[in-house]
Amino acid sequence: MNTKGISRRTFLKGAGAALGVLGGIQVAARNAWPESAGVKVPFSAGTELPRLKVPPNTADCHHHIYDSRFPIDPSATLLPPDASIADYRLLQKRLGTTRNVVIQPSTYGVNNSGLVSVLKQFGLSTTRGVAVVNTSVSDEELKNLNAAGVRGIRFNLVQKGATSMDMVMPLSKRINPLGWHIQVNATPETIRAGADVWNSIPCPVVFDHIGHLRAVNEPAVNVVLKLMKKGTGWVKLTGAYQETKVGPPTYSDMIDIGRLFVKEAPQQLVWGTDWPHPTEKVDHKPDDAILLDLMLAWAPDMSVRNRIFVDNPARLYGFSK
Repeated sequence: MNTKGISRRTFLKGAGAALGVLGGIQVAARNAWPESAGVKVPFSAGTELPRLKVPPNTADCHHHIYDSRFPIDPSATLLPPDASIADYRLLQKRLGTTRNVVIQPSTYGVNNSGLVSVLKQFGLSTTRGVAVVNTSVSDEELKNLNAAGVRGIRFNLVQKGATSMDMVMPLSKRINPLGWHIQVNATPETIRAGADVWNSIPCPVVFDHIGHLRAVNEPAVNVVLKLMKKGTGWVKLTGAYQETKVGPPTYSDMIDIGRLFVKEAPQQLVWGTDWPHPTEKVDHKPDDAILLDLMLAWAPDMSVRNRIFVDNPARLYGFSK
C-alpha cells in the first residue's frame, strides 16, 4: 500500500465522490478544519485533521506501544522501531480521542512487564490493556494484570508465536471470573474453523481488524455475526488498510463489510487506530485521519457512531460512563 503523496485534499476529491455513491453522507465542510491545525504524528501519514469530530470520551480501542527497553520474545516476527507514549499523545491530539486500549504486541510475547509500565504511565482513568499470556500464567499474575488495568488477553493466530488455538478454551475459563474477554487476531479461515470454540468459551470474544474480512459473503462473516447477535462476539473496526485491494483514499472495498456489521449489531462494535501500524513499512504508513473518516461511511448515523466510539468501549473495557 502506498500512502505517499495522498493529501487530505486528494481524500476529499476521491472519498467525497465514493462516499456520495455509497450513501450520500453529509459531513462538515472541509474549511471547518484548517490545514494549519494539522499535527505531524510519527508512524502516520499526513498532517491534516480528520473531517469527523469525535465525541468526548472517544476510545481508541487498539494501539500498541513499542520500547527497545522491553524484552523481545525469541519467536517474534514483528520488530518495529520504538513508538512511544509521547508519540501516541500526538495522535490523540490529531484525532481528538481521550481514552485508549493498549494491546500487548506479539513482539514481547508473554512478558507483560512493559505493558504494565505503559498502563501505569497512562493512568487507569483513561486507559485499559489487553495482555498476552499462555497456560503457564499464574493466578497471581492474572490478578496483578487486572489491578494494572488489563481487561482481556490476545491470541495472535496470524503472526504465530506465544499463543495457539489449543490455549483458547483453558485460558478463557481462567479469565472469565475476572470479567475479561479474549481478543483474536485470525484469518477468516481460522475464524470459521474455530466456530465451535468461539461458541463454547464462557467469556466474550473480540475479533481484531474486522476479522480480516473484506467480502460480505465470506463464510466467516456468518460465524462472527451469530456471535455478535448472541452478545458474546465483538468486532474491532480497525486495520482496514490490511485487507484492502483498493487502498486510500477511499478504501472503497472495505465499506460494505463495515456497514454490514454496523447494520446488524452496532452494540457489539468498537473502533481503533492500530497505531503505529506495525505490519506496514515505516515509509508506507496509512493516514490515521483518513482511517478515522471511514466511520462516516461505515456508520453514517451520528448516534450510532457515538455508541461505537464511547458507549460500547465503556461496556467492554469498564470505562466510567
